[in-house]
Amino acid sequence: MVSQTIPHIRKIITRNKRSQNIFSIIGLLSMLVGIATLLALIFDLFSDGWPRLSWQFLTSFPSRKAEQAGVLSAWVGTMLVMLVTAFAAIPIGIASGIYLEEYARKNWVSALIEINVTNLAGVPSIIYGLLALGVFVYGLNLGQSVITAGLTLALLILPVVIVTTREALRAIPNSIREAAYATGASKWQMIWDHVLPYSTGTILTGIIVALARAIGETAPLVTIGALTFIAFLPDSPITGQFPYVSFAWLLAPFTVLPIQMFDWVSRPQAEFQVNAAAAGIVLIAITLVMNAVAIYIRYRLRQKIKW
Repeated sequence: MVSQTIPHIRKIITRNKRSQNIFSIIGLLSMLVGIATLLALIFDLFSDGWPRLSWQFLTSFPSRKAEQAGVLSAWVGTMLVMLVTAFAAIPIGIASGIYLEEYARKNWVSALIEINVTNLAGVPSIIYGLLALGVFVYGLNLGQSVITAGLTLALLILPVVIVTTREALRAIPNSIREAAYATGASKWQMIWDHVLPYSTGTILTGIIVALARAIGETAPLVTIGALTFIAFLPDSPITGQFPYVSFAWLLAPFTVLPIQMFDWVSRPQAEFQVNAAAAGIVLIAITLVMNAVAIYIRYRLRQKIKW
């Protein structure tokens, strides 16, 4: 009986290994197709836009003449909008995630909130644009300004930051919490001194993904009335008079790199298509710099963590 069972088991193992190898090959081919497509798109973008990149292109305002047009107002506007987005979404998102995971009671209310937050992460971005148009532009009379754009994108990425924070906190073993309580720590001391330091790397990963999504969004900014042609810069946040800090730039009109690219792509002249490709390279560069800074911070924080 045993001699008949062993060959049958071997056949099952062989068949399972064959299925595993087939799945691995299919997965590898799928990954290679995605990577090859991405590399082809990036190569095409760089081949079109790289000759147009210059200091003049980065320091010039948009123009009706393609050879004189630049992205100064667009990349400055992008940086200011992302600054508002980060300052609005990151603290609120992390605080909300901490409350839902560590403080909120596990009942039907918290379950309903969790389901809604998760669903909000998949809502089309233009819905957030319509919401911002009614609340920020007309309700709070903030107009088509930098702060309106920043808060709109903050709403867009807020569910992602909340979900990432909750998952990061949930991954921390309960033994760390119990050890902190055993030494007499309060709940907040346990969270601040133990749970958060261990989960910071994962939280930063989610923030990187969220900000990378926000920096390329166009639909919500078009909805709230972002301008496509701006030949001036917002007021400087730093002034020469006391209190040396100005918030007038928050209410200034704005444009961002995706909007500028959309405007150039919609024009029939081939020279503006080249400008749009060059602006895409600048946008990729800004995104990579933001990600590099966040990855460096995450790396430094993880070096201090010893399980």
